[in-house]
Amino acid sequence: MSDRSDGLAVVDGLIVSGWNRQLFEDMQRGGLTLANCTCSIWENFRDSMAWVAQCKTFFEDNSDLIVQVYSVRDVENARKSRRVGIVLGWQNTSGIEDQIPFLRLFSELGVRIMQLTYNTQNLVGSGCYERHDGGLSDFGKEVIDEMNRLRILIDLSHVGERTADDALKYSKQPVCYSHVAPAALKSHPRCKTDDQLRSIAKGGGFVGVTCFPSFLAQGSNATLDDYLGVVEYVMSVIGEERIGFGTDFAQNIKPVDYWSRDKGYARQLIEFGTVIFPAGLRTCADYPNLIPAMENRGWKPNRIERFMGENWLTFLRDVWGN
Repeated sequence: MSDRSDGLAVVDGLIVSGWNRQLFEDMQRGGLTLANCTCSIWENFRDSMAWVAQCKTFFEDNSDLIVQVYSVRDVENARKSRRVGIVLGWQNTSGIEDQIPFLRLFSELGVRIMQLTYNTQNLVGSGCYERHDGGLSDFGKEVIDEMNRLRILIDLSHVGERTADDALKYSKQPVCYSHVAPAALKSHPRCKTDDQLRSIAKGGGFVGVTCFPSFLAQGSNATLDDYLGVVEYVMSVIGEERIGFGTDFAQNIKPVDYWSRDKGYARQLIEFGTVIFPAGLRTCADYPNLIPAMENRGWKPNRIERFMGENWLTFLRDVWGN
């Protein structure tokens, strides 16, 4: 797995970890090919720009370990150079404020994945914790039109059910849930129903299954085997072609009020409690532990290869066009 030019592709659909040299070293030890790393949550335009600028400095200072990618072609080049490819992503569209032209600016800076809303209401639509989900706004439709034109991947993980359904039907490009779990196994506002999972798959979209403990039935007591049971459940609903993982790893940071309060400071939306990821899957160095666990459950090599990363790369080629 250490040879990225020939080895298994490993793609993580969502990482929200704090960046430092140790994180990047762990990514390399884990054989990571590509990760969608968050660089805006509640931030406005200026603060999102500042976060992107900070990321650019990390890329420059750690160029022996990581490289920014804008396309699947860049991912393949990163593999050949044995570096981890990182694509910048947002968990909200607050960074464009009310200016659709800012989408092009951020796309050119390398933000190639954007979630429409983060938990609550914004100008685009509603989040999954909003009491009333009014659906996709007319402004939101214009945002999606521009994201489609720029081939920015639309993420619906934290989006309200009606808004997500509207976006799925309106978007001309496939969309994704980058990091979710099934509501059938854990009732939670962030988990998706079987109908939601089927709809996104039938629309050509993608599902990244998270191991964030709050969304697993066993919570912080979940094991690696428990997580794979969740994955197998999602496979039973949508099949094996449009599924991968999006861990939501929070390495080097702890879930804080900034995540769990509206706009990062207002009303409390969720109490995380103790957050401990499944044993054997707690850092970016742990991806190899998935392989023997899958083999022990009888997974065939082609299923393992698809889930670990090939499905993600195939999907991203469809959306990004390269």
